[in-house]
Amino acid sequence: MTTQFHRFSAIAAGAAALLMLQGCSSYVSRGITDDGKATEVVFPNIDNDAWLKEGTFPNLDNLRAVAPGVTKDQLYDLLGRPHFREGIASPREWDYIFHFRKAGGGVTTCQYKAIFDKDYKAQTFHWLPAGCGDVLAARAVPAVERPAAASPVAPRRTTLGADGLFRFDGRSLADLLPEGRRKLDALAGDIKATDTVKVTGHTDRLGSQAYNNALSLARANTVRDYLVQAGVPAQKIQVQGRGESEPKVQCAQTGRADLIDCLAPNRRVEIEVFAER
Repeated sequence: MTTQFHRFSAIAAGAAALLMLQGCSSYVSRGITDDGKATEVVFPNIDNDAWLKEGTFPNLDNLRAVAPGVTKDQLYDLLGRPHFREGIASPREWDYIFHFRKAGGGVTTCQYKAIFDKDYKAQTFHWLPAGCGDVLAARAVPAVERPAAASPVAPRRTTLGADGLFRFDGRSLADLLPEGRRKLDALAGDIKATDTVKVTGHTDRLGSQAYNNALSLARANTVRDYLVQAGVPAQKIQVQGRGESEPKVQCAQTGRADLIDCLAPNRRVEIEVFAER
């Protein structure tokens, strides 16, 4: 009798676990391959499956920084945690609910899915409706308006080495070094309320392109946040991350330490201040 009871208990527990797993993954895309592709992409139901039904208004620059090869930690850093209950056994896809404001008023709601490869790096990305991806079309940086008769005024450019701004591999306000804070305080004091500021982050070539894109944007955003705290109007600051695409120096050292030292000028944050006439 005891043996039969234990056997029944084990079967019941296994069935419950299976139901739980199926309940958490009933909307999982089908045929996900080792390289992060799906033969059938399945989007979850917002009303039934989302834990954050209200979704979020994402940072478009962060969305543009998402590229094949980003890890779950990097995706979390750029977009936050997924908005759906993705299952209990190392999910291979993350889903989000994003809202975008329309130019003429109103809001568009979209679903966004990232599918991971066997190493849990995102490789393919999908939108519902499909046209939602058009929101990521590159925007031209608006030119500073000047009177027609006025001659162009070159922006004031300041280049701050990332090694002097942040702790090693740092990107947040908590990672800013004291000397970096002093430099940003001095810069903020020179920026007038009418000035327009463009902050551009750059990295060296070490690491993946996706990682460097995310790192450069995160550091530029941190500099912007610090300048805003120091009194610079947030609406006057434009931010972009250029990753490793615009190096100042080329290096060929074989030793890693020597290579890192040589590539230091490429790790930087450039700040341009456009004075309005």
